[in-house]
Amino acid sequence: MTDERIALGTARGRWVLAATALGSGMAFLDGTVVNVALPAMGEDLNADVAGLQWIVNGYMLMLASLVLLSGSIGDRMGRRRTYVVGVIWFGIASVVCAIAPTLEVMIAGRVLQGIGGALLTPGSLAILQTSFQHSDRGKAVGAWSGLTSVAAAIGPFVGGTLVDSGYWQLIFLLNVPIALVTVLVTLRHVPESRDESAGGKLDLNGAILATLGLGALTYGLISAGDHGFGDPVVVASLAIGVLSFAGFIEVERRSSHPMLPLSIFANRRFTGANLVTVVVYGALGTATFLVVVYLQTGLHYSALWAGASLLPMTVLMFFLSGYAGGLSDRIGPRIPMTVGPLLMAGGFLLMLRIDNESSYFSTVLPAVVLLGLGLVSTVAPLTATVMSSVADHHAGIASGVNNAVARSAQLMAVAAIPVAAGITGNAYRDPVAFHNGFGKALWISAVLAASGALIAWITLGDRSGKRHLLPAEHHHRHCALEAPPLADAHADLSRPS
Repeated sequence: MTDERIALGTARGRWVLAATALGSGMAFLDGTVVNVALPAMGEDLNADVAGLQWIVNGYMLMLASLVLLSGSIGDRMGRRRTYVVGVIWFGIASVVCAIAPTLEVMIAGRVLQGIGGALLTPGSLAILQTSFQHSDRGKAVGAWSGLTSVAAAIGPFVGGTLVDSGYWQLIFLLNVPIALVTVLVTLRHVPESRDESAGGKLDLNGAILATLGLGALTYGLISAGDHGFGDPVVVASLAIGVLSFAGFIEVERRSSHPMLPLSIFANRRFTGANLVTVVVYGALGTATFLVVVYLQTGLHYSALWAGASLLPMTVLMFFLSGYAGGLSDRIGPRIPMTVGPLLMAGGFLLMLRIDNESSYFSTVLPAVVLLGLGLVSTVAPLTATVMSSVADHHAGIASGVNNAVARSAQLMAVAAIPVAAGITGNAYRDPVAFHNGFGKALWISAVLAASGALIAWITLGDRSGKRHLLPAEHHHRHCALEAPPLADAHADLSRPS
């Protein structure tokens, strides 16, 4: 690792911050605009519900599978180099998405975007951690949080405007100049760093099995919507997925440098927090996937208005997460993480009132606000619990695991819940069929969220009475809706448990 440390207040420090915020902001922006464009893409690419699921899940599949491995790659190959490769890859994949003539090419482009996202997502915070003086790291993370929050907040407006213009392809082409500027600034101003102590082989076998397992299960669940669970291809896909995960666990158990150290799950609080993550983010991912589509196809919202409809959640999380984190420090995470999922369940149930005659301010907004308050109460305490449940030198891997768990949960939920709710085929084009399925999906999401409250109450009781604190700067970190935040340090991702 380079010995060069940069002060945030210098010109170079501001350039380093800009480089990391631009790349991360591009990924956050892309995450908020794609759902807005789904109905338009579905029409132009002749995609059914399964096709829309794959447009979302193609990206999430690779991100969930590779985000842990990419931290280790950065440690060994150089964090700046890995970040630049990720940004370039993401930009090229965005062009593939923009010019995609068919659904299949679009899905391939989204898969490629996921690989780029997995390379750049952990890299931005790792660069901040290794580039800045220790006294400036908290301020750098806070500034990065604010800048990327702006990207996430403006995403629905930018995406909606571009989609309403008649050219949804522009939401992907927008990434190209951002990627170009990010690469130029990074190469000119960001110092290279690597972990010279990182040893052992990359866990490629684990990454391959994780990708195969998640991919096969996703394919099987989505295909079951059209062909039924008795279809031989569906059965084979699900079987391959289960066997791949069994192999993954065995590989991780035997590996001296595992991508996922299984020993960290021996901690009851860590396991409990990740179980809460599974059900809460699975429910959230399904709801955000369906709500934006339903508002456009069922209530005939414009893409801009549909995208902006969920903005209050982002605003609430940005302004109130610090207070929720402080409250969790004082009273422990058990109560906030029990109340939060219950509020989320209430938000999902309030969404049952939405129909084709609903007013946004009297029907949609109250549900979105309640859902946002539930997220506020849940996410900061969850992050604190995850990172305080392991030794300090494993904080990065614990955060990375939790981030991957959240993305995997959303991947599986977006594949499974619409099928369980009967939203298959071209149901999203049929207002009556979509309304009925939407209601069932909301009930499933509400049950999942409520189960998160039960899990938190059972697993997070602190018999020792000790507080599990997270440094104050972590409470203010931006959290994208698709996953909890990653830790600043990723050097420990390559080290064995």
